[in-house]
Amino acid sequence: MKTTLDLPSELVREIKLRAVYQDKNVKDVAAELLRLGLLAASQSPASAPPAPPQVEIQANGLPLIRPAVAAAYVPASRLTTTQLLALETEALTREDRERLGLPL
Repeated sequence: MKTTLDLPSELVREIKLRAVYQDKNVKDVAAELLRLGLLAASQSPASAPPAPPQVEIQANGLPLIRPAVAAAYVPASRLTTTQLLALETEALTREDRERLGLPL
């Protein structure tokens, strides 16, 4: 069924990025995220507030990856594309698990 939603642009960018990295189309990624959100809402709410995101989509549309610990900081210019994608995937997975109240 077709539905029109008015979503914040940063949310749409994040969904599009996930679709590219997961090699899926935007419709399937959005449906999967909605299902996860509905499942999480039907379960008991998590007691801890969500942690700040480690991947932030900037105004120019590029992801900004923030290190979890300052000592673990490595300039992005020293990382390969594969390493950057792995970091982003890890951060997005962690973010999803935290939103669902699942153990990390």
